[in-house]
Amino acid sequence: MTGQQRGTLGLKIGTPKELFEGERRVAMTPESAAQLQKLGHECLIETGAGAEAGFSDADYKSAGVEVAKTAAALWKAADVVAKVRAPNDTEVKRLRDGQTVISFVNPAASEKLLASAAKKGSTLVAMDMVPRISRAQKMDALSSMANIAGYRAVIEAGNNFGRFFTGQITAAGKVPPAKVLIVGAGVAGLAAVGTATSLGAITYAFDVRPEAAEQVESMGAEFVFLDFEEEQADGASTGGYASVSSPKFREVQLAKFRKLAPEIDIVITTALIPNREAPELWTEDMVAAMKPGSVIIDLAAEKGGNCKLTVMDEKIVTDNGVTIVGYTDFPSRMAAQASTLYSTNI
Repeated sequence: MTGQQRGTLGLKIGTPKELFEGERRVAMTPESAAQLQKLGHECLIETGAGAEAGFSDADYKSAGVEVAKTAAALWKAADVVAKVRAPNDTEVKRLRDGQTVISFVNPAASEKLLASAAKKGSTLVAMDMVPRISRAQKMDALSSMANIAGYRAVIEAGNNFGRFFTGQITAAGKVPPAKVLIVGAGVAGLAAVGTATSLGAITYAFDVRPEAAEQVESMGAEFVFLDFEEEQADGASTGGYASVSSPKFREVQLAKFRKLAPEIDIVITTALIPNREAPELWTEDMVAAMKPGSVIIDLAAEKGGNCKLTVMDEKIVTDNGVTIVGYTDFPSRMAAQASTLYSTNI
């Protein structure tokens, strides 16, 4: 029976296990499945799909979800397939006429996937194309995942930093607070600002968008201003992202970062514009100027990194003792929280 034939009986919505290496998130949780069933839909999950996010098959069965033994069976039965990652070649072969897949897609860089789906007569709904505007906040999966990434970046920084974030005065001596610089005050950056500040660090943040200064300062951090008349004049762009800065602005920006580098203990970079290489904002000489034991978390590693020395999906330690983390799976490292938010978005 097709989804159209079911009519008032609703659709059969299925979620397979993610095949992308290291991906621990799942697009359907027992809670979200319960909500879908209240709307009259049937829910189907591949066995083991939620295990790494902390959701067992028994949890799904208790929520009234049918558990499919294989991915092939799930794809055959589901009218709508909800995923986190875009379908890979194996999954594309399982697409059928009239079927809908909801996932991150990145259409601008996925021409082959779009053509294959069209040839199969199936529909792809790209969660990363939801407008980042107030009316669409509930479906803004990019922001919910960026929020997690920003929080997790600070946790990862603390894991690699050899001191407290907060300052302390004890009988054994005085411990100064860590100084943290967040480069880019979008969703991820503001999440990092809030987390670092709450842990007691002296937190600085920079962004090219004028509205970011007020947001940063309202969270107890200090905004880094530049001595540049055109600063932030053209920094805001559409869709919630910063625009590309002028060469003159970039020179002033880098000069400011060079001045700050010897004083900063932790740098978290978040600057990224969709379908572009990440701008290089933390150069090799800035890394060399940092103190031994300092940490850089580069959230733009997937697009080349904001730091010159970042290696995607690796952690390196430089000759002068600076740790640079280029992991790209921060939301997946908090799979239970990320899955809960993502399943709510879709």
